[in-house]
Amino acid sequence: MCLGDDSDAPLVGCGNIIGSVLLSRRTALTLLPAAAAARPQAPDNYVGGLVIENDKAVESYIERQNVDPASRWRGAVPDQFGLHEPGSASGLLLRGVASYVRSESRFHGGAELRTRIKLAAEHLERVQTPDGNVDLLVTNFNSPPDTGFVMLNVGVAASLARKHGEDEIFGWMEPFVRRAGEGLVKGGIHTPNHRWVVCAALALTHRLFPDPAYVRRIDQWLAEGIDIGPDGQYSERSTTVYNAITNNALIMVADLLDRPGLLGPVRQNLEAMLYLLHPNYEVVTEISRRQDRNTTGDMGRYWFGLRYLARKDGNGGYETLTRAFEPSHASLGQYLDFPTLQANGPAPKPVPSSYERLLPASNLVRIRRGKTSATLVLEGSSRFFALRRGDAVINGVRFAAAFFGKGQFTPTRGEKRDGAYRMEQTLEGPYFQPHDPPRKQPWGGDEWHELRAGREQTEVSRIRYIAEVRERTNGFDLRIKTEGTANVPLAVEINLRDGGEIEGVTQTSSGDQAYLLSQGYALYRLGGDSIRFGPGLAETEYTQVRGAEPKLQGPSVYLTTFTPVDRVIEFRWG
Repeated sequence: MCLGDDSDAPLVGCGNIIGSVLLSRRTALTLLPAAAAARPQAPDNYVGGLVIENDKAVESYIERQNVDPASRWRGAVPDQFGLHEPGSASGLLLRGVASYVRSESRFHGGAELRTRIKLAAEHLERVQTPDGNVDLLVTNFNSPPDTGFVMLNVGVAASLARKHGEDEIFGWMEPFVRRAGEGLVKGGIHTPNHRWVVCAALALTHRLFPDPAYVRRIDQWLAEGIDIGPDGQYSERSTTVYNAITNNALIMVADLLDRPGLLGPVRQNLEAMLYLLHPNYEVVTEISRRQDRNTTGDMGRYWFGLRYLARKDGNGGYETLTRAFEPSHASLGQYLDFPTLQANGPAPKPVPSSYERLLPASNLVRIRRGKTSATLVLEGSSRFFALRRGDAVINGVRFAAAFFGKGQFTPTRGEKRDGAYRMEQTLEGPYFQPHDPPRKQPWGGDEWHELRAGREQTEVSRIRYIAEVRERTNGFDLRIKTEGTANVPLAVEINLRDGGEIEGVTQTSSGDQAYLLSQGYALYRLGGDSIRFGPGLAETEYTQVRGAEPKLQGPSVYLTTFTPVDRVIEFRWG
């Protein structure tokens, strides 16, 4: 199930409506269509390439659109669960109108597409609530923020229709837009990025139907200040999803209302993102506070902001990333609607590829050396170390001891000391004495744990974890050390990206892609790159120790031993 934006739980089975008519999430999770696989277009054929890819998406929408006259969902597109989210209809409008008005499109002026556009517009009008909002069927109902996401598509589609003299098509969308504006000037939100999405939707609405009430509401939200920190991350720190949504929304408000100051936070975020890129332009997600934490993703959703500011600022680094993601994420509709996107861009320049950078507000360390990319989370994450060499990816390293059912190492403090990054955590495991003086224990409820705090603690066991990561000429050393209670089973998990080959390990009796490195070194290969790590140690097969977090997905190699531990695991290339 796809969880709502007021949830911290992982988002499952959700995606970008614009990018695929099969997905049920709100349309503007990216704002940018993820087109089918495409080759980069030559500069003189740029629009033609956008039209070709947009036409492919339109064709897919037409094939799947619900056209049953008896269906309550007529005009929308079902997702993989059979849900007809309003975002699918708005995606059809954005894609459909963009192809309809372009002479290069095989759908240009087509009667069938015109009919389908009308069905989509009628669907949106029909499912609007009395407040002017829409429902996100998987979780949010009478939802102003989801109305804002839908308006990011409808507002651009309506603008294109009006600019190209398609008054009838514009008229089909007008009722929805006007009522949505009524809902957005009074509606509430769930999460920080919703404020800026609503502001962008209101700016689009104001362009179509000027009303000072829209601007007053925008100013009311903006008066709270943009939630960007010293590391260049917005408060949700969502590096593959909500960063881009916020950037795109702020740019729209800046552009449509002539508020150039709003571009400052966008520049700050994009500059920060240059240091959160792996060699293949995948993005570091370990710091996210949203559903994309520890997932695999790239900067495709940033296309709008990258292209806009590459031209606005003449930034060659942004242009490099723009060109990398245009084949899969460029939006014909947005390109046609925002003139800045149509300007010639600067000469591309390399993005940073050799650095050691601390982001203190995010407790993150990034180290890049060409094909090598290392990420350390100094506090608050059990996946405290991740490493890759080209295509060979170690998703994360964790360790846990069977210490009173709470022995997962999650560093509580970290710093650089004597050339290494050092992370620590201390845990206690007490036993409890009778109440003195005696205290009658009430039964029948959950009072035991609440009252236990008043008992005297004895036989207190303590364990102190230390993890040190040190860069070497040809890799990294990870030192794992414990102090305190002895003879506690401990397991180190080295989780690898699926699809590679692993040598030097043996599969555990539990299976489930769990392997032991009992001695020597393991060699992991993927895509022509490799990482060698060890030496191994396997004193037990107790890999999923009590109190440890569940095994990570994909192949995991384990080292197992007992406390006290003081061991260095080497990670080397070649």
